[in-house]
Amino acid sequence: MAILRFPDSGLSIEAEPEIRAALAAQGIDYARWPLDRVPADSSADLVLDAYRDEIDEMKQRGGYVTADVIDVGPSTPNLDAMLAKFDKEHTHSEDEVRFILSGRGIFFLALEQGVASVEVHAGDLLRVPRGTRHWFTLCADRRIRAIRWFQETSGWTPHYTNSGLETGYQPLCFGPAYLGLRTTTKISA
Repeated sequence: MAILRFPDSGLSIEAEPEIRAALAAQGIDYARWPLDRVPADSSADLVLDAYRDEIDEMKQRGGYVTADVIDVGPSTPNLDAMLAKFDKEHTHSEDEVRFILSGRGIFFLALEQGVASVEVHAGDLLRVPRGTRHWFTLCADRRIRAIRWFQETSGWTPHYTNSGLETGYQPLCFGPAYLGLRTTTKISA
């Protein structure tokens, strides 16, 4: 399940109803969907078919015309270049909607009251409205598989703010491996 953090204040929220309420107050939708419809390694077509009712409902609700499955992992060609397109503060001219099937990532959101980060996990659905300043990065395993919705594919192009805000925030989902190896020392008196 997602973790919502407000890095500047140290506040962290892990309960689903509280995450939903806090994000809803900012116009951002969060939900949990079941993951038991198809095996995790199913083809994109099987995934889209298994979630057809939800996909169609989202299309109707948000005016989305298409949905697809993105599958990114450490062996994805040009992964670093791909991630570099989205790890700087930007906006889109349409909503960014993702249902996470596997893997983890962090959406950083530049909100009126400060920066919030949403660490998304398998089963999380997040809708970031058009025009919301944000950036995204993967967690340490550099893996994510998600259903994406589009109002029109050209609208998903990032429009960079060039604020540099993202340089002040580090992803927290990297965990102990991100901090480096632990070492043991002995201090003798």
